[in-house]
Amino acid sequence: MLKGFKDFLMRGNVIDLAVAVVMGTAFTAIVSSVTKGVVEPLLAVLGGSGQFGFGVTLVAGKPATFIALGPIISAAIDFVMVAAVLYFALILPMKTMQKRFYAKNNVAAEPSTPADIALLTEIRDLLAERAGRPELGKRDTEQVHSS
Repeated sequence: MLKGFKDFLMRGNVIDLAVAVVMGTAFTAIVSSVTKGVVEPLLAVLGGSGQFGFGVTLVAGKPATFIALGPIISAAIDFVMVAAVLYFALILPMKTMQKRFYAKNNVAAEPSTPADIALLTEIRDLLAERAGRPELGKRDTEQVHSS
């Protein structure tokens, strides 16, 4: 029972879904508060316009034409920080654990030849034998497939 549960958890799609939904949501709140508390005040200082923050006013004297760049930069920083932490703290260690799990259980890491390629190879070999030239059928499949 526990072995089946362990195998279920070691499948990549379950772990990826858990990382994307649960940890992403929880960590985004932390990064957003850091960005709002640290980055946005720095952008307001750099922008120099005080009330509006970092951005560009298209028509002088009309506050409605102000394009705020600060929130866009803050959102980009949020995204990069969340993605980096999720990758280095969760995804990378999980990939390492999966490699160890598959190596320990002797699970083949390389995918086998697709069924359609294997069938076409068999057909080629049979046609070559029927034509009386078996040397034509025993070519390297990868070489033929890549050209």
